[in-house]
Amino acid sequence: MTDSISAPSVRVRTEGALGRLTLNRPEAINALDLGMIEQLAAALDAWRDDTDVQIVLIDGEGERGMCAGGDVRALHGQIVAGRAEESAHFFRAEYALNAMIAEYPKPVVAVADGITMGGGIGLAGHAAIRIVTERSKLAMPEVRIGFTPDVGGTWLLGRAPGRFGEYFGLTGATMTAADAIDLGFADHFVPSQRLEALREALAYRADPTGPAEIVLLFDETPEPSALPASRAWIDEAFSAPTVAEIVSRLRARGETDAAACADLLETLAPTGLAVTLDAVREARGMPGLRAALEGEYRRVLWFVNEHPDLVEGIRAQLIDKDRDPKWDPRTIADLDSDAGAAARAYTPRHPLF
Repeated sequence: MTDSISAPSVRVRTEGALGRLTLNRPEAINALDLGMIEQLAAALDAWRDDTDVQIVLIDGEGERGMCAGGDVRALHGQIVAGRAEESAHFFRAEYALNAMIAEYPKPVVAVADGITMGGGIGLAGHAAIRIVTERSKLAMPEVRIGFTPDVGGTWLLGRAPGRFGEYFGLTGATMTAADAIDLGFADHFVPSQRLEALREALAYRADPTGPAEIVLLFDETPEPSALPASRAWIDEAFSAPTVAEIVSRLRARGETDAAACADLLETLAPTGLAVTLDAVREARGMPGLRAALEGEYRRVLWFVNEHPDLVEGIRAQLIDKDRDPKWDPRTIADLDSDAGAAARAYTPRHPLF
């Protein structure tokens, strides 16, 4: 018997022992707005002490992706209209949900099928059991709009092997399923055609086998990641102390991939790159996810309230779509020696937790 509570943007229901949360904006690749975040948090609160719900499953409607991220068009509108407090409220609610998922007393299973980026990583990346498929495309692409990774992304990036955290944070590059598993963003590979059978097994399996053991019955080995072949030049270049030195080391490598990476970095917002480099490295030394979220919250609100690149990046990429952002400063060479310091030290008006 299925108990269903309909919602326009999140489908909340129980199936057997399973509490199911399905993001339901497939036309927007399930991009998150405040209403969706509040519905997800309310359902998790309701199920916390519900003995009928033993496992929670988070997924997304449609085949394009679990979640493309937050609604950055709405963020742009709030900032330019002088409603930055609305943006701050959104981020506080979102980060509280990320922490709730990570700390939830019942197993949370997340299915990062298809595009899962930005805010989608905040939902999937902190679950107890994280599943990817052959369609999965994971990324923290915030630098592409002059911004910096958040939703606990710096916590995950900081714990990736070698300097892959700096590489994926600064480039916004996309991970395959195998990449995500190797980098610590996912745990299991399940082919998309087996997802429905997996959901049914999680909901109705009668024996006491736990969800991790059930998922293992569907787990397969993905095509191997190509990342190990690039680790030498990524580790050498992205261990540099500054963005300018990273680019210099990439140029000095004399390799096609390294040169292409340098070319990319020189098109991105210098400030966003510096802030992201600082954030990933700070998170690497932090004691837990909540501390990393607090570091991200400071930086995110610095961009919202103090720096023009976020608005300019969204304008250029998503509003006017001229793909010609005017960054401040314009080039990496013009960055201050400690360009990430102001964002790191920013004090928000309201505490995160």
